[in-house]
Amino acid sequence: MNIDSIAYWNRVIAIASELPGAEISTSYGTPAFKVNKKLFTRLKEDGKTLVVYSEERDKWMKKAPGTFFITNHYKNYPSFLVDLESVKTRDLEELLFKAWQLRAPKRLLKPKN
Repeated sequence: MNIDSIAYWNRVIAIASELPGAEISTSYGTPAFKVNKKLFTRLKEDGKTLVVYSEERDKWMKKAPGTFFITNHYKNYPSFLVDLESVKTRDLEELLFKAWQLRAPKRLLKPKN
């Protein structure tokens, strides 16, 4: 990983590590976050693109096509790619939260009283 990749991944760590049950892991040989052993995001091999699990990728890709996109590989998967150089922090926080929410077990989704 080069210095830029580390900075991008550290930004993801700062957000995702706050999510209940989120664990740093690996996927396809790259750094990833999983919850309940289910992948919700991973860094691509280029070190500047994030794969995010989502059911709303069309919404995001329409919002900012240069930042949110897919390749043919992801066409039939509920995931899309995020350019970490251009994504806004607020958007990244929302994306990671929603990805986590889709993959987390119900017990982690219940608010604690």
